[in-house]
Amino acid sequence: MNQHAKSISFVLNGSKAEMLVQTHENLVELLNRLDLHGARESCGQGLCGCCTVIVDDIAVSGCLCPAAFIDGKSVETIENLDRDGRLSLVQQAYIDEGAFQCGFCTSGFILMTHKLLEENPMPTDEEIRNYLAGNLCRCAAYPEIISAVKSAARKMARS
Repeated sequence: MNQHAKSISFVLNGSKAEMLVQTHENLVELLNRLDLHGARESCGQGLCGCCTVIVDDIAVSGCLCPAAFIDGKSVETIENLDRDGRLSLVQQAYIDEGAFQCGFCTSGFILMTHKLLEENPMPTDEEIRNYLAGNLCRCAAYPEIISAVKSAARKMARS
């Protein structure tokens, strides 16, 4: 092991993992090495939300999170939301409501929506806007995103 590498262990989407990470490597780069490409590095400054990842139940910007930071922690990515090949209710609501255009930001929005509805199953429009304020959509699909969150909330309440 070189002096710029560290061995870490963590839980990734419910499975134990061990990796050798470089000290300069961020979480998005680590996930890409694991062939998980849902979290995308876009602004590289933690401003756009495209790289959202859940670490120990808290949403973080994967571009700002050093990979070594996740040692001993639990990491959840967008790839963990579907079950047995079926989309989650949130993912399906985004499709049903046309809540994405280019799709670049969609993973971050969906993961944040998943967290929002865990914490607040029936948010108001204002609560949705406030919770998702850290995620940016350059295609301006914001009205459809609000509709998707409300649709997912209604479907989750019925299930």
